[in-house]
Amino acid sequence: MNDVIKLTPPLTDADVEKLVIGDRVEITGVIFTGRDAAHKRLVELLKEEKELPFDLRGQIIYYVGPSPAPPGRPVGAAGPTTSYRMDPYAPLLIEAGLKGMIGKGARSREVIEAMKEYKAVYFAAIGGAGALMARSIKKAEVIAYPELGPEAIRRLEVVNFPVVVVNDVRGNDLYREGVKRYSRVKAA
Repeated sequence: MNDVIKLTPPLTDADVEKLVIGDRVEITGVIFTGRDAAHKRLVELLKEEKELPFDLRGQIIYYVGPSPAPPGRPVGAAGPTTSYRMDPYAPLLIEAGLKGMIGKGARSREVIEAMKEYKAVYFAAIGGAGALMARSIKKAEVIAYPELGPEAIRRLEVVNFPVVVVNDVRGNDLYREGVKRYSRVKAA
């Protein structure tokens, strides 16, 4: 089994170039949250050449809308949402410097091509384990669009946040590779 790779954002081209599909990664540092409504607003700001609520360069966005925080915790359950809803917006954000995205489910060809061209990666988080994922979140602060409620953009401070590389900078796709591998085993 591969060793766990430790990453601390902001990420560089060199950080993401060394990652390959299937790598287990733990992220410590600052990541940001964002879902489709927030992504739409970010893309509108980019198109209008206006300032974003945070500097995208080298950053990671986690596709999550955490549940309300119980007493003594920064967030409630914080499991990933399905990533394809962000696909219409992701290529422009990647071009603007976004280096990582965390979610669940497959990405479109356009997003994978943008990851190859601009050197970014897509990580999967454990779906259905929002309470477990929330344990790695040590601090959460709404930094933009509070009117979106759980879908507001948050700045999260995380420690050993567990993810797996699904799409790397070479265009490889862990989901497709898994299907191929299963099909070969089943055929044998």
